[in-house]
Amino acid sequence: MPEKENQGEVSTLSSAICLQESIEKGSIYRHEQVLWPRLVANKLLRWPVGSNSFVTDFSCSQTSLDFIDFDRLMIPKQLVGDQKDTRKYKLFVGTWNVGGVLPSDDVSLEDWLDIHNNYYDIYVLGFQEIVPLSAKNVLGKEKMRILAQWNSLIRKTLSKFSCGLGGREGKAGEKPKVHPVKEGCSSDGGGFMTDFHCIISKLMVGVLVSVWVRHELQCYVRHPSVACVGCGIMGCLGNKGAVSARFCLHETSFCFVCCHLASGGKEGDEMNRNSDALEILSRTSFPRGPSLDLPQKIFNHEILQVVYYFFKKKLIRSIIQFWGTECRRVILLGDLNYRISLPEAMTRSLVEQKQWNALFEKDQLRAEFSKGRVFEDWQEGGITFPPTYKYYPNSDDYYGCIRGQKGEKRRAPAWCDRILWHGEGIKQKRYERCESKLSDHRPVRGIFTVNVDVPVSLNSLRRIFFSERFHSGRNGLFEKDDHSIERANHRIHYSL
Repeated sequence: MPEKENQGEVSTLSSAICLQESIEKGSIYRHEQVLWPRLVANKLLRWPVGSNSFVTDFSCSQTSLDFIDFDRLMIPKQLVGDQKDTRKYKLFVGTWNVGGVLPSDDVSLEDWLDIHNNYYDIYVLGFQEIVPLSAKNVLGKEKMRILAQWNSLIRKTLSKFSCGLGGREGKAGEKPKVHPVKEGCSSDGGGFMTDFHCIISKLMVGVLVSVWVRHELQCYVRHPSVACVGCGIMGCLGNKGAVSARFCLHETSFCFVCCHLASGGKEGDEMNRNSDALEILSRTSFPRGPSLDLPQKIFNHEILQVVYYFFKKKLIRSIIQFWGTECRRVILLGDLNYRISLPEAMTRSLVEQKQWNALFEKDQLRAEFSKGRVFEDWQEGGITFPPTYKYYPNSDDYYGCIRGQKGEKRRAPAWCDRILWHGEGIKQKRYERCESKLSDHRPVRGIFTVNVDVPVSLNSLRRIFFSERFHSGRNGLFEKDDHSIERANHRIHYSL
């Protein structure tokens, strides 16, 4: 026992040293370090963790100016009004239960992050079980060293993506239509290169959410914050639950909810998952911040929670529809653990025949959708890929299909790993799984285009100067395209 305790102390010390070295190098900053006794109290008493307790590439001093809307300060509001432009950005959302396996040197995220075929403005990556769900990990401090390892792997992968962008404009030579901002580090080939920065990375036991944006967008990201909800042991510990990240891009708020819901393949276990989902949606709470119009709840659930307990389903829909505009774009991802309501032998037979439609008709999440028990008015793309759970690690064989394995639990294949969304201005382009064999789950990704509201103050200024009155003799003062407006905004933020 003393030897194990010493090993634990050495591990904790090495984690602290690793994290401190990262901070000193300027690669990450940690906001509001929370002491261990307070963390334990948070877990047991459901006290919220501070909204700034997360890892990011930027210090408080670097993001403090983002709370001021400089666009509104440049031109009097009466000249601009509330007019807004809408721009499209390309969003990558991925979820992966890594089964407590640490990322080794030979682990590659390139296929999952799709760095060779496409490019994105925002990456939102959700992980589950980045540590084994042991009592020590559930009750102890968060494993910041492991968080740093996954973030380092993500950064390394996205840096390869950035290096591969030089001179590339899109498929078939077309210019990308969903990239309003093109300014970045120029490449020798005349194209552009860009790098990505982590704006939010938050860990709760084994649930990790990590949000990355292109360098050119960083100055338009405001009010980043996080919220954690534990739904596991005793209904409050973090072996199950969700980590949510919220931020504003230009004038549009985004919320990403990374979940790990209750497990179990017995009949009726889906009700536990429903309960976890409702707890997450009702208990997730963000601070309002300096701007009073920031959404505090996913659906302003101070009201929704009371309605649910007393009036059940019908009023929930109307409340969600009324308050849903608070968080303009909401995406929920993770290991939702919903199974297939068929006998195991039949499930395996249909999987072997690749009868995905027949299987999906018995999918528990779809059934709960249709009955209005959970995620009412949410959307999910069509599933055309094999079940993502449960595999033997480093194998293409589903768990339990190899005969002669004594003592192993039977686990029928299921679509446990899902991505849902709520709100307008979100369009899913692709929904697919990837083939990394690190764990017993296959990673899943969803590709979206999202509409973002952008103030037109600079555009209005441009229209004034490009009117006939000012146009003569002023050619070349300003570039007459939308990208110049982004660059002007970019310079203004940093000059101030």
